Amino acid sequence: MADDALADFTRERFTHEDRSHMVLRSGDGPAVIVMAEIPGITPKVARFAREVRDVGCTVVLPDLFGVAGRDPDPAAHGWAGTAATGLRAVGKVCVSREFTLLAAGRTSPVVTWLRALAVQEHKRCGGPGVGAVGMCFTGGYALAMATDERLLAPVLCQPSLPLAVTARNRRSLDISDADLRTVRQRCEAGDLTVLGLRFRGDRLAPGERFAMLREMLGEAFVGIELDDSTANPDGLMPPHSVLTEHLVDEPGQPTRKALDHVLDHLRTRLLASR
Repeated sequence: MADDALADFTRERFTHEDRSHMVLRSGDGPAVIVMAEIPGITPKVARFAREVRDVGCTVVLPDLFGVAGRDPDPAAHGWAGTAATGLRAVGKVCVSREFTLLAAGRTSPVVTWLRALAVQEHKRCGGPGVGAVGMCFTGGYALAMATDERLLAPVLCQPSLPLAVTARNRRSLDISDADLRTVRQRCEAGDLTVLGLRFRGDRLAPGERFAMLREMLGEAFVGIELDDSTANPDGLMPPHSVLTEHLVDEPGQPTRKALDHVLDHLRTRLLASR
């Protein structure tokens, strides 16, 4: 792929309390917040966002890090460009106090801003509620946002924080115990279904993390785990990004079926009554 000008998206700044980020929007219908993986809103993240838009939703992409629309593939900018793109995004994440990288049992501060964004988008777009899709670094944010009753369709794609450097971290997400209890109560009340996706061999989003979610959320957690052999072999890293970098966008492919499951989840929770 090449850089994506994102010409079919509008851009505006959203500020809540002391935090402010640019937000890209496209489409009509109930809002779905799509939070990009590192290195940011790549062309493949934008392609996924357009799939969400085309089922009848307003897709909303917070621009939290990186350069929106820039293609990290070496074919676009060479290996030096790929390295620079990744380092720029990682550098912002590491120095910002908005993101929690290592601590288990903590909700990242940026989630407060994301919840406020979801509230605004629900008022703006209407519908029964809001969806949220987090990927890799932002995967757990979709769960932490679900403390708000307006969040009806959380999707956790290869949730990778806290970094899985200890046994405790491998069985944790970047969500506080209090927030997790609230999400669990919503699940027990039948108000929430949480969808998760990962490749079985992915050490960044370890299997222990999904086991913990099954224990905590019961049948309300639907975990889709794919064999590594089903990943796009042209991906820039070992199998990790189910909906973007390692998607094989062909009928019948397991990653395409996983993508369709996500779209069906959003339709069921946000569009079924329309």
